[in-house]
Amino acid sequence: MKGLRYKKVVDRVVTVLLFTTALFTVFITAGIVYVLLSDTIEFFKHVSIIEFLTEREWTPVFAIKKFGIAPLITGTFLIAGIAILFSAPIGILLAIYLSEFAPGAVRETVKPIIEFLEAIPTVVYGYFALLFVTPNLQKIIPELQGFNGLSPGIVLGIMILPYTASMSEDALRSVPQELREAAYALGASKLKTALTVVLPSAFSGVIAAFILGISRALGETMVVAIAAGIYPNLTLNPLEPLETITAYIVQISLGDLPFGSVEYLSIFAVGFTLFIITLIFNTLALWLKSKLREVY
Repeated sequence: MKGLRYKKVVDRVVTVLLFTTALFTVFITAGIVYVLLSDTIEFFKHVSIIEFLTEREWTPVFAIKKFGIAPLITGTFLIAGIAILFSAPIGILLAIYLSEFAPGAVRETVKPIIEFLEAIPTVVYGYFALLFVTPNLQKIIPELQGFNGLSPGIVLGIMILPYTASMSEDALRSVPQELREAAYALGASKLKTALTVVLPSAFSGVIAAFILGISRALGETMVVAIAAGIYPNLTLNPLEPLETITAYIVQISLGDLPFGSVEYLSIFAVGFTLFIITLIFNTLALWLKSKLREVY
């Protein structure tokens, strides 16, 4: 009887502790949103939201101040797009190999190595892009400038492999074995089964992994701050210097701008914009993952 009572007390304590932890994370998220939103509202008391969304120049620290976020958004999406174009084919091929062809020992060795990429400090990736990738690309593309969008895009593609490869492999392995055996029974080869049965069946999970990878690339800071430059350039040419939303936040945060000035408040406006963008991508990825679970 005493043992049963003790067990109930322990269960109640653990439940309260877990609930408190979950509540704490909700409060932290709410606090972040509150800070971003309150300072963003203060920013828009000085700058028209129409100008913010439609102006084509971003020069808040210049003598002639313009607050059009388009160059920052363009640079952010251009580099993230290069990253996913580089990472997606490598990721999906790795996922298919690990899921369908690799022996167990190989899978257990390669997958942790891929996931370890996420643990490497991003500043290391940044200097890798600036001092190794860019000089070697300039041998192939002479017109490539020292700061550009191509090098950080490629390096970001390597960084997000834990999403595009590891998570895609998880989605492929979640496909029931019965579907593979049915394809084999109809005479399909292992490769054809992987490409025409397993991959389409796990499509929503694979797309969710890619979307999470894009979201990770959109929010990356140090790689783009080091290798892409700090020139808010409204261009789709990845050979030119660019500035992303995160790089601008770093640039202003390290400066000597007065606290509460419109230039200082601009980092909260662009930060809130990035928050909304990544929230949309993450929500879409979670929805797609839930659709995969509904199928199986």
